[in-house]
Amino acid sequence: RTVRVWLKRDSGQYWPSIYHAMPSPCSCMSFTPETRRLSIGLDNGTISEFILSEDYNKMTLVKSYQAHQSRVMMILFVLEMEWVLSTGQDKHFTWHCSESGQRLGGYRTSAGACGLQFDVETRHVFVGDHSGQVTILKLEQESCSLVTTFKGHTGGVTALCWDPIQRVLFSGSSDHSIIMWDIGGRKGTAIELQGHNDKVQSLSYAHHTRQLISCGADGGIVVWNMDVERQETPEWLDSDSCQKCDQPFFWNFKQMWDSKKIGLRQHHCRKCGKAVCGKCSSKRSSIPLMGFEFEVRVCDSCHESITDEERAPTATFHDSKHNIVHVHFDATRGWLLTSGTDKVIKV
Repeated sequence: RTVRVWLKRDSGQYWPSIYHAMPSPCSCMSFTPETRRLSIGLDNGTISEFILSEDYNKMTLVKSYQAHQSRVMMILFVLEMEWVLSTGQDKHFTWHCSESGQRLGGYRTSAGACGLQFDVETRHVFVGDHSGQVTILKLEQESCSLVTTFKGHTGGVTALCWDPIQRVLFSGSSDHSIIMWDIGGRKGTAIELQGHNDKVQSLSYAHHTRQLISCGADGGIVVWNMDVERQETPEWLDSDSCQKCDQPFFWNFKQMWDSKKIGLRQHHCRKCGKAVCGKCSSKRSSIPLMGFEFEVRVCDSCHESITDEERAPTATFHDSKHNIVHVHFDATRGWLLTSGTDKVIKV
């Protein structure tokens, strides 16, 4: 229930400056250095807004918003608009005016939201929820409209990251995957990135090097090179028999009877998307330009067509040695900070 501010001394050690008790456990926060505004979300659905003094030795409560009916999950303060955006366990996205404290509007999502990003230029807000869906809303001063929804994950969305320069949205999920949604290109391109063995917990983007940094519950830190021409993964094709050798799959009773053959299990080639049997897809290969940094099933003909150059990795892998919950990248110093469930912060 406490909020603490720590000041760094000349010796490099941190000294506690402020100790403030809150009426309910704190669930999230957002700090704006330009105005020294600290917004804190609470378990009871309230957002409390404080202004810190210039010497950071005092915090003054400015106002509180009853934003949600239950725990506040994420807060974003938009300095250009003077808006406070938030999501809660009550399946609602809301936004308030930080000057007047007035609630400007809200939108009910299909499930509890755990990802929130905002584009200042177009006033689009991106909300990722536990159903695996990303909702895009257009915000006006006192109203919002649904633009579209993205559905590509088989698990809940756990993290969102927005690149306003390339106009690309990254979404991480509990299904271990990341999807890059090309919004600026207006082509509807969705690129999959497969590099984690557990759910993706946090995403960060380095604009100057065009690198995406993803961290997962597996303790892995993956640095993706997004300055390469990546390819969309193909849709999986439907078929009642292998599209390579024409052997029937086990549900194709008619062909099994006619050919007097036992049905086989269906698989899919990750490169061409064709439905194939195990015999025709006995090989494995990485396909980094399609996002597959690990070896995946491919049909025999596709395996022969993949060159060594195409197998060259487009990401680097690092072990943080703890279950990462959140990551922050400091571009000016080239520092990556992670915090984990082991209560340890690592730089």
